[in-house]
Amino acid sequence: MLKTTIKASLLAVMGACATFYAVAQDNSANGEYQASEKAQQLAKKYLIADTHIDVPYRIHNRWEDVSVATADGDFDYPRAVAGGLNVPFMAIYIPAEYEQTGGSIELAHDLIDSMEALVGRAPDKFALAYSPAEARENMNNGLMSIAMGMENGTPMEGDLANLEMFYERGVRYISFAHSQTNHISDSSYDIRKQWNGLSEFGFDLVKACNDIGMMIDVSHISDDAFYDVIETTKAPVIASHSSLRQFTPGFERNMSDDMLKKLAENGGVVQINFGSSFVAQQANRYRDMMKKRIAAVYEQFGKESDEAKRRVAEIEANNPYPYATLDQVLDHIDYVKELIGVEHIGIGSDYDGVGDSLPVGLKDVSTYPNLVQGLLERGYSEKEIEMILGGNFMRVWQQVEDLAK
Repeated sequence: MLKTTIKASLLAVMGACATFYAVAQDNSANGEYQASEKAQQLAKKYLIADTHIDVPYRIHNRWEDVSVATADGDFDYPRAVAGGLNVPFMAIYIPAEYEQTGGSIELAHDLIDSMEALVGRAPDKFALAYSPAEARENMNNGLMSIAMGMENGTPMEGDLANLEMFYERGVRYISFAHSQTNHISDSSYDIRKQWNGLSEFGFDLVKACNDIGMMIDVSHISDDAFYDVIETTKAPVIASHSSLRQFTPGFERNMSDDMLKKLAENGGVVQINFGSSFVAQQANRYRDMMKKRIAAVYEQFGKESDEAKRRVAEIEANNPYPYATLDQVLDHIDYVKELIGVEHIGIGSDYDGVGDSLPVGLKDVSTYPNLVQGLLERGYSEKEIEMILGGNFMRVWQQVEDLAK
């Protein structure tokens, strides 16, 4: 998820891309990606677990009732039902600056409260899920599960009692860091490697997560921190919303081949992120390219000058955002299957977390059947599709729970 200045810089240069976005949407609507009746049926038949959806922070900033159709955002109940989604893991996202400013525990409680309130407003649509068994029971009862994962471990505040507190409140995975190094772990986005992996408290937190039944999320942490986790944990881990460095060279936020192999040895799963900058090299490089070009204009003409504004508008108009496609997302899935096996693949879309950067064919939670259609066309069996949609992740969740018991 890119919600700090990293995300802000990307979104700032995308305002002029609305025309391109509309064309992309229109192409999809006109049949570029059309799920067959079989794909629709499979999306409804099998449990779909998406391990990273950013509704809590979205509605914290500007409240919307996602139990009904919304004009904005990537998630609402009607679209999720249309897509066959059963278990959205809602991200309890804590911006990195809370490590310095304080207030992270209060924000986390506010975001959890908002998810409990969502269930309270629409008990005929949603139910909280604190275990794999509850998620399956909710599905059998026709209810969509609201599960929660914490993105950024800053609210631990160096006290393992906080881990227990948030577990009791329903959080079932923790990403140790976000866009900056914190008291637990170095971040993949942060060039300052304070700990060269995990801190001493980070190692203690790994063991405590194993003991309590909290899944460990290796998305966002540095490579060294990833290896520290893998060498320490007794339970399988998840990468809740990461894709592959093979397709985005130099992008540490994604996973390298060696990391994927270690993940497989651990028994974990990589939940593929749909964001274009995670999927396609051209999108990954777009932000830096645009920042440099616009910065050069500001330096020459001054940020507030009419000439600078004219030139920036021209740059934006002539350089529309290079959206990835569903086919490129499928390339990531194919690659993981070939490298470490289909039993280590899942879905972590990052809906409502990556702004207007989602691939053509996967623009919101109604489009999971498009993914199923693509898997069918690439020769995946029904069993393999079931595993990717949620079976693999549910296995890991159960194993983490069983180990704690």
